Amino acid sequence: MSLQLEQPTLNEQFEEVINNGDQLAIRDFLNDQNISDVADLIYEFPEFEHLIISNMSIHRSASVFKILEFPTQKSIIQELPPNKMAELLNELPADDRTSFLEELPGNVVREFIKLLDPEERKITLSLLGYPENSVGRLMTPDYVYVYEHNTVAEVLDIIRRVGKNSETIDVVYVINEAGELMDDLRIREFILNPPDKKVSDMMDERVISLNVYDDQEVANDVFKMNNRVALPVVSNSNKLLGIVTIDDVLWVTNEEFGEDIQKIGGTSALEQPYLEMPIFALFKKRVFWMIILFVGELMTISAMQQFEAEIAKVVILATFIPLIISSGGNSGSQAATLIIQAMALKEISLEDWWKIMRREIVSGLLLGITLCLIGIGVILIWHNFSSIFGEYYISIAFTVGLSLVGIILWGTLVGSMLPLILKRLGADPAASSTPFVATLVDVTGLIIYFSMAVLILSGKLL
Repeated sequence: MSLQLEQPTLNEQFEEVINNGDQLAIRDFLNDQNISDVADLIYEFPEFEHLIISNMSIHRSASVFKILEFPTQKSIIQELPPNKMAELLNELPADDRTSFLEELPGNVVREFIKLLDPEERKITLSLLGYPENSVGRLMTPDYVYVYEHNTVAEVLDIIRRVGKNSETIDVVYVINEAGELMDDLRIREFILNPPDKKVSDMMDERVISLNVYDDQEVANDVFKMNNRVALPVVSNSNKLLGIVTIDDVLWVTNEEFGEDIQKIGGTSALEQPYLEMPIFALFKKRVFWMIILFVGELMTISAMQQFEAEIAKVVILATFIPLIISSGGNSGSQAATLIIQAMALKEISLEDWWKIMRREIVSGLLLGITLCLIGIGVILIWHNFSSIFGEYYISIAFTVGLSLVGIILWGTLVGSMLPLILKRLGADPAASSTPFVATLVDVTGLIIYFSMAVLILSGKLL
């Protein structure tokens, strides 16, 4: 009977190699691991992050560095000696280098630019010159291009010669003598065709491209609709400038998603991870919305003052205020979240506002009637065990129940329409955050509730 010894984990292996202090062993160990595993080691052992980067081949160091979070990248680059820092920055793909540099202060960027080789410096300055959040900031100039008159054999020679420095060779781009984009062809087309066949005979000119000034969200939509691993980027005159790859777009999508979630929660988007944000910077991000919501809630007090006499006569009405306003706020928050998500996924547009309103009216009525029946039922059952509602308990039950129908319907309409209105005005729909919708519905909900009370209880309790 043989005993199987448990294999040490990657972390345990790394600790053992580090403790031995053999630089060659450390280098061999790191070069044998997957890139993602090395990145995990950096997160697990931040005290050795610069050592890990320094003890790999420069190509692998760059591959690991570009998939790390920005705070970790910043920490590593600060600890590297100048020669290793320059080597790493020059080895990074142009788009990943640009993404890193655009997060740094201007004076730091200027110093890092000086470390780049002349050609890399020219490329980086060009990319940084495009507007923030534009496709130009994402693109890389490392791609394979050929001409219409090339043969398949010539194309394969070009791929062998320049392909190793390209971001991807899955797609080859066809340009004319003026540098204008004519077509893009997958590499399988060249592999499957005879060597003497010309590129012009393989073209269908159904090329899909991005404009260098397009917003990065446009790139995300185009990738999603066309199932591509890379897309060409052209100037306004259709000159091929570079390509954008799917991995860069996925990073952008992740950042946009994070920003939208923060805005929906009632705060400005954070430019850094939460734990990296200085306390005062975090305060500034949150205080603006808190003030707006606070002022909005002051309107709730004003609304209650208008019905002060009614509350004094029928104190029991006040006990239902939290129930009433929270139900309206919840329905509005639900609707706002659904609409914002649908807009982000391009499932709906501004032209669909009437369809959305009709659906939300039906949804609001169904939700309101459901809670109305529950509310009335609870009060009727409660009356059998307590006389708190008095002889007009049925009138109070219908006051609460019918108010719930009106408030939930109103909350649903506000929550669904406000993002569309903001979009029409050119604002960010995510800014119609759930706290903002809830505050707005709180004020109007009280007006609906007490108006219903006056209507039903007038001549009885009022």
